[in-house]
Amino acid sequence: MRPPAGIDGGAGDGGAGGAGGNRGAGDSATGDAVARGSGATDWETVVGLEVHCELKTQTKLFCCCKNAFGDEPNTNVCPVCLGLPGSLPVLNAFAVELAMRIGAALHCEVRPSSFHRKNYFYPDMPKDYQISQYDEPINVGGWLDLPDGSRVRIVRAHLEEDTGKTTHQGESGRIHAADYALVDYNRAGVPLVEIVSEPDIRSSAQARRYVTELRAVLVATGASDGRMEEGSLRVDANVSVRRAGTTAYGTRCEIKNLNSLRSLGRAIDYETARQIALLEATGVVDQETRHWDESGGRTIPLRSKEEAFDYRYFPEPDLVPLVPEAEWQARAAGSVGLLPSARRQRLVGLIGGAPSAHQVDQVDVVVAQGLDDLVVAAVAQGAPAELALVRAANELAADLDAALALDPGSFAQLLTMEAQGALTATQSKAVLAELIAAGGGDPAGIAAEKGFEALSQSSLAAVVREVVGANPEEWARFLAGEDKLAGFFTGQVMRATGGKADGKAIAAELRRLRR
Repeated sequence: MRPPAGIDGGAGDGGAGGAGGNRGAGDSATGDAVARGSGATDWETVVGLEVHCELKTQTKLFCCCKNAFGDEPNTNVCPVCLGLPGSLPVLNAFAVELAMRIGAALHCEVRPSSFHRKNYFYPDMPKDYQISQYDEPINVGGWLDLPDGSRVRIVRAHLEEDTGKTTHQGESGRIHAADYALVDYNRAGVPLVEIVSEPDIRSSAQARRYVTELRAVLVATGASDGRMEEGSLRVDANVSVRRAGTTAYGTRCEIKNLNSLRSLGRAIDYETARQIALLEATGVVDQETRHWDESGGRTIPLRSKEEAFDYRYFPEPDLVPLVPEAEWQARAAGSVGLLPSARRQRLVGLIGGAPSAHQVDQVDVVVAQGLDDLVVAAVAQGAPAELALVRAANELAADLDAALALDPGSFAQLLTMEAQGALTATQSKAVLAELIAAGGGDPAGIAAEKGFEALSQSSLAAVVREVVGANPEEWARFLAGEDKLAGFFTGQVMRATGGKADGKAIAAELRRLRR
């Protein structure tokens, strides 16, 4: 069977990354990616990504075994996910719905699809084949717009089952130096959606932005928890280079199983430099699959790159074609909710006016951590928007699990007390820590228990004068223009007042005395 136009036939394995000009040039990406070689000629990096996203279902894709991370090895298994003779797969309907949510969020067309057997042998694939989607994926086309204004096109987002997990025991943790290997089949059969991008990415920085935004979209749809540290989001990067100004693709190499943004960026940078050096020295890059060695900071060969025919795809005989009804598709699309771009715009709208670069960073943190609903609710109850954003991006994000349970009313009341001067910033943070631990409460009551009260202006002025009088040399230098001593005087006043003074009020009093 030949794939239809616009669809890569390799279920992602011959997909992203742009070898040999097999698709459009993908030149819509930002131009920040020209890599400079060792000679005078400039090169351009070309990257396509395959993101493997484990779906947040209770059970696996084709059986009733529990889908859970961290359980005792080989306890969530059955004849179906172990591939025992006579067992038959039954498709998880909720996994299909989550896949359609992803498709809707990425502007894909949801099509009738079918499952195929992708044949290969690894110890962590007990059936010796993987049930995946080949030439008829469920989601086709689409795009993802990044916060910097660039767009990365999506080839497909298809359903498949995950493999088990092999752990090589030895000095390096790699198969060639292993004394033996341990296999955990708990992950075998866990539902995945593989999202294959066009080769539109032009730098490691843009690749990181793409994965960051895609992860936020996946979490927002409820399709995945996006926890790269647990392996529920993994990335394969197809990297090639070409002369700047040319449109023909170079020979790509695929870097497998990158499980952090840091590794993704470092691997792309290393592979770009490696390929440029090869082309400038010999003119040849071999197409192959490579492994990222985190400790060594380099990619190393795994095997020659497979093509679609190496997997001997054929239709899965135990599963019928998947044709979701229009009503089901609409229901899935309607459950997507606000996506990260809209949520960021919502926060910016609360601030009013053009946000500063620092506020843009705070908005990104708040949305990425899922704290924006809390901020919006607190502002609706009277909290100052800018202060709510600051506290969410700093104090709340530092204790996220507890912060997500915080009562918006308590949060709003505390922020109002701080904004009105009833509490200093330091005191407000201390009360907020108590509110987070309890999930809410009475900020005024907690402040009273701690003995917090703001100093009057006259009391503060008296303390500042005392501190200035006790440090005449420092004051003379401050008057002479040594502005960094403002921090010294602020610290002295805070110490003298037991932390009850407000930093802004101290700064204002210092400015008044300096005139």
